[in-house]
Amino acid sequence: MKDYYLRLTDLEIKGLKNVKNGKLNFVNKRKAFKASVLGLYGQNGTGKTALIDALHILKLLLSGKSIPDEYCNYINVDSREAKLSYRFRIYVSEAEIYDVDYEICLTVDEEGEESFSASGVAEEVLPYLSERGGNLWNSLGKKKRRLEIKSEKLSYAYTKGETRIKKHTFLQSTRTELISPKKYYALLFGRRKETAERLKIISLMVKQKSQSLFFSDDFFEEALLQALKRDNKEQKFCVELLFKLLNYGRTELFVLGASSTGKINLGELPIRYKASEKQEHEPIGEYFLSLDEATELPEELFPEAKRLIQNINGVLEQIIPGFTISIADLGAVMLMENREGKKGHRIQLMSNKNSKEIPLRYESEGIKKIVSVLHLLIGMYNQSSITVAIDELDAGIFEYLLGEILHILSEKGKGQLIFTSHNLRPLETIDRGFIAFTTTNPENRYIRFTNLKTTNNLRDFYFRDIVLGEQNEPVYEMTNNAEIALALREAGE
Repeated sequence: MKDYYLRLTDLEIKGLKNVKNGKLNFVNKRKAFKASVLGLYGQNGTGKTALIDALHILKLLLSGKSIPDEYCNYINVDSREAKLSYRFRIYVSEAEIYDVDYEICLTVDEEGEESFSASGVAEEVLPYLSERGGNLWNSLGKKKRRLEIKSEKLSYAYTKGETRIKKHTFLQSTRTELISPKKYYALLFGRRKETAERLKIISLMVKQKSQSLFFSDDFFEEALLQALKRDNKEQKFCVELLFKLLNYGRTELFVLGASSTGKINLGELPIRYKASEKQEHEPIGEYFLSLDEATELPEELFPEAKRLIQNINGVLEQIIPGFTISIADLGAVMLMENREGKKGHRIQLMSNKNSKEIPLRYESEGIKKIVSVLHLLIGMYNQSSITVAIDELDAGIFEYLLGEILHILSEKGKGQLIFTSHNLRPLETIDRGFIAFTTTNPENRYIRFTNLKTTNNLRDFYFRDIVLGEQNEPVYEMTNNAEIALALREAGE
């Protein structure tokens, strides 16, 4: 059983979309809650979705996945690069805590090619890469506008009782230096030339795929392999730190949005499973059930799917009285995996109400929205390690129900929830320490309200500030009703 949990405590965004500079702290400093909740509110076009995009990028990086090239267009038009800084706190016990910083710099490679000397790939490695790299090698000469990870840095501090390690750089990778500091490179990988060459190949391959070097499968496997060869406590400590972050990204961080590539679609349910009980450092995998289409599911995951639906129904019936979902087994299928046939089931999610069953895809978007997020909210409520980020949580959900759900999650939950919303009902139902606002200033996008009294209604206070502008930064760019009416009339003519 896992004996630690991880929390995202801070995020800084520079040069992403319309956020030139923005900082958010996710800790409620008013009162200690087990749950960590942050709701972000603000005018359209002021950086709410940029927060979710930054978390999606984190999910991809920690999962060892590629950042889509479409994110080239997410770099601010006045900036040449986007810098994202994430701070985590890992709680092993009350006395044992890690504080970890992960910094990433993204830029656009307009040419899509670099000299191998700049990439740090030795001459003797190139023939090997040519033979093994295949399409990668052939594509190096092709020009393409793609996203490039210019640099990444990982730092940590550690506290255990009276033992304290001050924050320091653990791993860093730039265009000019593959891995530094040298102390940790030697600790993790030794000094063998063959290992150095393998790492250079790994670096080049992840660079071409716009993936994190530190959280790529090949990098972690190499670090783990070296750790198994030696009995070194400090080396093992460093590998376990990498694994904690990697596992968080792959199995405990969920980012939901309606459109962006690579996010969990709001029309999917992820089934979590462990590929092997024998491997201590084997991350939990995910398999997705479609809310709209039939899904071909491996036979061994069929019981997990039934258990997931059963868990959802227990809460779903309380939210929408008399409504449940079920699985219709459409028959056995053979799934091809690694060129081998594998038994599976073709299934369809169904909705049940008033003793009538129809495919779930024919239900309203609001119903499907609730179904698609409910399993993750259940996880967040019960598990301290789960982080769920949802863009426009309020879309399609009745405002009274939204306020009540968020009140329960914030007061009695254990995990972390980050959401954006336009519906102001939650401002009256959850602690004001869980709320942040966007501003109209791209140089200071995110703020917490000041000068709030205990007796103030946060929703009324927000409306008043929109009109009077009592904060240090304006939270709304005022519109003119007469000009809007005139524009509508002229457009109609």
